[in-house]
Amino acid sequence: MAAAPVTAADLRALRRELERRFNSSQAVAVGKQRTRARRPAGPLRWNPQPQNVQKSVAQLVLTLVEFLRKLMERQAIRRMEQKTLTRKQAEEVGAALMILERTIRDMARRFGLEPEDLNLDLGPIGKLM
Repeated sequence: MAAAPVTAADLRALRRELERRFNSSQAVAVGKQRTRARRPAGPLRWNPQPQNVQKSVAQLVLTLVEFLRKLMERQAIRRMEQKTLTRKQAEEVGAALMILERTIRDMARRFGLEPEDLNLDLGPIGKLM
């Protein structure tokens, strides 16, 4: 899958679409007023129980790092396709990304997290990755 350049206009359009989807799923018309719908009971996004705080924080931090790793990987692929990286730079970036991926997986395992646990559910928007 090739990465495509993203413009500021693309990001603004994506933001508008996400806001539209989020607002339409949250608001319910009641008479002439719009009120917030109560979300159905689902999985907690953050577990406030004291014994699970470390795991919850680790899950959030590792999810963000994994998201950034995937972005960097796509950027590297785009740069390789555009031939703006030398062969040595491409090898170094590839090795660094593989080490980072291995590190993320090792740290997740220490907290009892599976790779699929690092893909946060963003509610009506869907999964993060």
